Amino acid sequence: MKIVPRDYILMQQISKWRFLLGRQIKILAGFPSQRTVDRRIKILKEAGYIKGAYKLYGVPALYFATNKAKNVFNLDFVTTDVKVARVIHDIAVIDTAIYFTKKLNATDIKSEREFRHDSGFKRDGHYPDFICKIGNNTYAVEIEMTVKNKAVLENNIKKNYLEYDNQVWVIPKDKVKIWTVLEDNKKTYSNIFMISLEEVTSYVKTL
Repeated sequence: MKIVPRDYILMQQISKWRFLLGRQIKILAGFPSQRTVDRRIKILKEAGYIKGAYKLYGVPALYFATNKAKNVFNLDFVTTDVKVARVIHDIAVIDTAIYFTKKLNATDIKSEREFRHDSGFKRDGHYPDFICKIGNNTYAVEIEMTVKNKAVLENNIKKNYLEYDNQVWVIPKDKVKIWTVLEDNKKTYSNIFMISLEEVTSYVKTL
């Protein structure tokens, strides 16, 4: 197969986020239609650069870059699998990054996966799901889908307050406890903003 410039974009985005869904590849790599995405994925799979995996019932295939792709596309790292418990969260993170890029004109996005790589994959410490710039301000973006220990959540809020200009938390509407903790912390930390996950997913569906 002949490698084209868009293949490099596609592979870099998969490396950045661990995996991508087909619909996310369409947006992030700039394909004109889902049909062209599916055709290209088929070619890349046959060449051994991409592998697809079904992890959860009702969730489309997740596409990972292979170790062969790492060498050919000069990727810093690849993730060849993901824990089932991460799948829904990570899909929401990628959708949120798309939302920030397309709707809010965010730039310089750095994913949690990239933070981990830069740190030598140390397990200690918390990193936002991604950071980005909007204008001259840095934003920490957190997708919070399950209720954590309150102390852990508040410690992450404080850390984001100290390290970034703003922090945006994306939460499902029905996670009332998380919304309540964040609202309470807004009294102490002035840089907290909140968006519902439903707003994000609704917007991404239009792209």
